[in-house]
Amino acid sequence: MAETEDKRLIVGDKEPRQFFVICLTCVATIGGFLFGYDTGIISGSMLLIRDVYSLSTPWQQLIVSGTIVTASVFSLVAGITSDMFGRKITIMWSCVVFTLGAVVMGVSPDKEVLFVGRLVVGIGIGEWFASMSVPVYVAEAAPPTIRGALVTLNQLFITIGILVSSIIAGAFSTDKENGWRYMLGLAGIPSVIQFIGFFFLPESPRWLLSKGRDEDARKSLMKIRETVDVDTEFNQIKESLENESSQQQGNVCVTLGLIFKSQPVRRALAIGCLLQFFQQLCGINTVIYYSASILRMAGFPSQQAIWLVCVPNAVNMLCTFIGIYLVEKSGRKILTLISFVGVIIALVVLAVGFQLSVINTPDIFVTEASNDTKCSAITQCNTCITDKDCGFCFEKGNVSSGSCLPTMEKHTERYANPEFSTLFRCNETNYNMDSPEYTWADNFCPTDYAWMAILGLALFVIGFAPGLGPMPWTINSEIYPTWARGTCISIATAVNWIANLIVSMTFLSLLEAITTYGTFYLFAGISLVGLISIGCILPETKNKTLEEVHELFMSEEYKAQHHAPRLYATDNLAFEEKNSKL
Repeated sequence: MAETEDKRLIVGDKEPRQFFVICLTCVATIGGFLFGYDTGIISGSMLLIRDVYSLSTPWQQLIVSGTIVTASVFSLVAGITSDMFGRKITIMWSCVVFTLGAVVMGVSPDKEVLFVGRLVVGIGIGEWFASMSVPVYVAEAAPPTIRGALVTLNQLFITIGILVSSIIAGAFSTDKENGWRYMLGLAGIPSVIQFIGFFFLPESPRWLLSKGRDEDARKSLMKIRETVDVDTEFNQIKESLENESSQQQGNVCVTLGLIFKSQPVRRALAIGCLLQFFQQLCGINTVIYYSASILRMAGFPSQQAIWLVCVPNAVNMLCTFIGIYLVEKSGRKILTLISFVGVIIALVVLAVGFQLSVINTPDIFVTEASNDTKCSAITQCNTCITDKDCGFCFEKGNVSSGSCLPTMEKHTERYANPEFSTLFRCNETNYNMDSPEYTWADNFCPTDYAWMAILGLALFVIGFAPGLGPMPWTINSEIYPTWARGTCISIATAVNWIANLIVSMTFLSLLEAITTYGTFYLFAGISLVGLISIGCILPETKNKTLEEVHELFMSEEYKAQHHAPRLYATDNLAFEEKNSKL
């Protein structure tokens, strides 16, 4: 009797219990935390690595982008492994690879081994976000009423990882020789924790059913929902998968062919890829990867710039809560469009700030005797610092005392410091004093507009975090039918990584070619194109089951030809109602 009553109480709950699925999401989204940590930590560590290994601009871009190269490749590979071996195994494999890469980076004896470590870490990240294994795993486990919020939680963990990385970078910034090793190596700890945590989590019920493991799928769904009354949901998932059985699974070539033959899937994939493309081409990862460098270019010393990165990163994390709160209330589309507007405003603020700094650059009134006639002939600070062989030396609090001097030559093969001049007032001895009287600026000019850089970065993440950050991942995790989900999201994720690679590999070169402010104006223009195009083609997907969402992408002609296929209806009544309206 007691057993029957207990079962009745569980079944009678009006709302499904959500404790376990929230715990599942938190363990899964440690992958998001590590993605964010690795993305953010490179910003602070590069200021130290650049000096330790005397990196040229191409090498700096290679170290930053190494992770992105392998992530983009393995995001395609893991789409296959995610569908073949399951979401759970794919994520656990990622933990192992990421930990190995973190160890290699932490102990690397030279820039070549460090680059290899970055490549290995990219394999782990690519596997996590291949077919977006973490967001897909969460989306397939979550009930429809909170699916958007739980998938968006992954983006929150990414922003937490970015914030933690800036704090860790600040803490180790005083150790100029080895601080970067701790920054990069510590990433291995959370990946070990996630690996252990996944031993206690079930596989995705949808994936288990797709492999014919009905009993395992039922047990998994019961565990996630914390109730034995899962028949309705179980049958809905099973029915949709059975109706999709004609779409051959497991053969990626056949699946790709079917994707491009199916009008709604083809349209969904195009929109998913565009979302990922514009998420990166708005310039977000220049803000994350190079935020410390941007602040240094705005006039802040290296150590201060590393700590100031905490400001936009903290704002980024806090504003992600807005996205979690609004995703099920206002919807995916409106959040995305508002986010585009915020990002465009922020990019214009950054561009105007740097342009004003160039227009109001200090003149050089002091000429010091030097064998270098090129530097001593320069008459303005901005011209001086844009020449890689020169730097601006000035008395603190008195920019009119500035002079243009040659940078210090590399004095050992192991260590080179470009942050002071070899000559006169800004020599190594004066620069390393507890309270140096002079400041050496090799890539920035003292300016009254430095505050605009912090404001622009903060506005950027305020605009980006609630919408453009999580929505491309959330939308991509729910717009494809089960048979195509792994492959389609892999393709969309690969587009994200390729766009990420384009931006990160060209950012420093763009600064040199079209100036800092010209680069941010370029990103603003691309974002405007994204706002217009996404506004015209993106449908709203909130409050719909994964089986229903696909119908949003059907053209009227397709509906007429296929009679609103039962394949995507959630039950017979819904199917009949939709057919009656055609």
